[in-house]
Amino acid sequence: MKSLIRTFPRQGIIINLLLLVALATLIIGVSAPLLTLEKMYFFENTVSLFSTVTELFSQKEWFLFIVIALFSLCVPIIKIASLVLILNLDYAKNSFLDKMLHVIELIGKWSMLDVFVVALLLVSVKLGVLAKVEVHYGLIAFASSVLLTMGLSVWIYQLSNKRNKLEHKET
Repeated sequence: MKSLIRTFPRQGIIINLLLLVALATLIIGVSAPLLTLEKMYFFENTVSLFSTVTELFSQKEWFLFIVIALFSLCVPIIKIASLVLILNLDYAKNSFLDKMLHVIELIGKWSMLDVFVVALLLVSVKLGVLAKVEVHYGLIAFASSVLLTMGLSVWIYQLSNKRNKLEHKET
């Protein structure tokens, strides 16, 4: 089977560019400050996703470290890389890349787990009278990357189904 980008060249180029944007916003979202927590007007702590993961590692909070590192760092990078391969390489039905596309569709809802955790943190802290939270551009960049990647995976999945139907008609 032809690659998706050869079957749908215009859409393929647009998707590739958007995948680059998703990767760039992911890198910004992981490394940039997510939020600043101010406690009792004296203590201020600004955190990024990367600093949070390294802090969890240094404090030996293994469960939280694994969950947040896996779903916030590893899964998004693997997902973007897989989508690039699925879009640009030739692959047949029931091949590894075809199965990977179905896996991406199944785990897509877990992509928002980390954003949900940060949102819960914000809500719980904002409810406290002695603390104030200020959201930074890192959170917006990270959430944008996650949402963009989710949308692109749906688009690629639809193109794959459309290509399969086109090739089925030709045979």
